[in-house]
Amino acid sequence: MLFDIRTIVGALLGCYGLIVLATGLFYDNDLQEAKTGGININLWAGIGMLVASVVFLAWVRLRPVQVPPTVDTTPDASPTAE
Repeated sequence: MLFDIRTIVGALLGCYGLIVLATGLFYDNDLQEAKTGGININLWAGIGMLVASVVFLAWVRLRPVQVPPTVDTTPDASPTAE
């Protein structure tokens, strides 16, 4: 489960989402909101990233990777056409 790409993507989205969310909560000013039409875009983008992170990590938990059974590669005793 650790090396599943969904785990890595979910963890990265979670980390970036927390950083962007904190930026939106603590470092928001009127100049930045004027650029986005009065919307605190960092706040909403951070929330969106955290939601996507939860979706990815839930996907990993609910649908784990199924490892196929191993194939027997020993040569069999059946005659071959030559």
